[in-house]
Amino acid sequence: MKKVVLMLLLAAMCVNAVGCGAGSNAEVTDEEKYIGEEWSNYVFYPASIEGFVGDTMPFYDDGKFNVFYLADQRNGKQGYHPWGLIQTEDFSSFDDKGVVINYGETVESQDIALGTGSVIKDKDGIYHAFYTGHNDTYSPKEAVMHATSKDMENWDKIPEDTFTGSGNYSQDDFRDPYVMYSEEDKCYLMFITTRANNNGVIAKYSSNDLKTWKDEGVFFENDMGNDSNMECPTVLKYKDKWYLSFSDQWPNRQVHYRISDSLNGTFEKPANDVFDCNGFYAGRLETDGDNLYVVGWCGTKKNHQDADEYDWGGNMVTHLLNQNSDGTLNPVLNPSIKSTLKNECKLSPVKMTESVKEKAGNYSFSGNDYEVVGFKNIMGSYLLETTVSDFDENGMFGLCFNTNDESVGNLNIVFNAATNKIEFYNTSNIVQTAAQSSLDYDIKNAGELNIKAVIAGGVVVCYVNDEVAFTSRMYLSQGGQWGLFSIKSPVTFKDTKLYK
Repeated sequence: MKKVVLMLLLAAMCVNAVGCGAGSNAEVTDEEKYIGEEWSNYVFYPASIEGFVGDTMPFYDDGKFNVFYLADQRNGKQGYHPWGLIQTEDFSSFDDKGVVINYGETVESQDIALGTGSVIKDKDGIYHAFYTGHNDTYSPKEAVMHATSKDMENWDKIPEDTFTGSGNYSQDDFRDPYVMYSEEDKCYLMFITTRANNNGVIAKYSSNDLKTWKDEGVFFENDMGNDSNMECPTVLKYKDKWYLSFSDQWPNRQVHYRISDSLNGTFEKPANDVFDCNGFYAGRLETDGDNLYVVGWCGTKKNHQDADEYDWGGNMVTHLLNQNSDGTLNPVLNPSIKSTLKNECKLSPVKMTESVKEKAGNYSFSGNDYEVVGFKNIMGSYLLETTVSDFDENGMFGLCFNTNDESVGNLNIVFNAATNKIEFYNTSNIVQTAAQSSLDYDIKNAGELNIKAVIAGGVVVCYVNDEVAFTSRMYLSQGGQWGLFSIKSPVTFKDTKLYK
């Protein structure tokens, strides 16, 4: 394998380089620039040994989360998106088994491309995978298919169990089956992403034997004010509430959720119905009984350049979800990541605007034009913690990475109090450019912003006040300087600490 290809593979695996700076070859991708020769074992946002991680399908069994995923191989083969398997106990260390269910063998196969699905274990201990078979030359293009296994690694396909949408549903949008057993209905239920009456819906099917399925009608209809498909649904009970999650295929590409007191009740939209921005997609819910997680992916960028648009597939990202007394859910930092990144780094600014005042890890900005506090290069996995206070209600401030010669970040997470949004800009031109990602958040009335940011393997995930997550692809968050900044806004960053 050529050296450059090997380097890309290592980067895709998100094994974090330590002890080296950014590359200077202008012809390499941003991804290649941060790759070094020494590698860390801390892989919090894994890609796949096959290439990259697409839609995830977490299944908890016998003390492990088995995260099946669409393996984005990007290698030009006849078929695409086989199912891979990553196993983990705590979402901070992982064992990637590679491909476990491959796509069809010929262009005539219904499953020449595999799509999202789910796994369930029956009363006899046999595992059942239900997945989407996709073939663009067919009509209908998509079908639900079935395979079984005794160990989750070796699967036998059962082509005679394949079925497509009935006349009530779209013939080409019929995918992402999620299967569960309903104690209330005493049968298996399958929830499928499809369309009816020119609108996105989630259809419900039932079965007593996991082989033949009966159409039970529309389970949930798009309530977002658009006609988007609702991809990758999950329906599960956690503690005393039922949850439905899905991702809008357009226009925002965010993971949404709904709450109900019962499976057959009405699923209501909470005031804040998303977990993250568009840097996190196709999130599926799963629980071990005690903890609830949402598992999705952060996309790579076109041409692996920070300045480009998001691509499909990338690194697996998982949020732990806290359940509030009213049943609403908030993403928070996984304690196992925090306990791993526990070695505090001494922070000493290498650049600082003269008008900024520093005292014992606190940095107070005056509000005069653009101000920055810059720190030395980072390489590897880090946890940044800081509390933001005393900011102007119309202020803009935040975290910057890969700062240029003018000390302005080429990658910026912005807290925009004027618009009450958290934003990501993959450019230094914040004022005159639209944000690549944004998330509504009531910054004006927050008082303080407690920020925990995990920086690892070209992905940055911020948790704000243990209420929202904000995920961004930043290849050059590795290997360059980073900092805190303000744009014409008085603001104080308190108790700023960095751990690795």
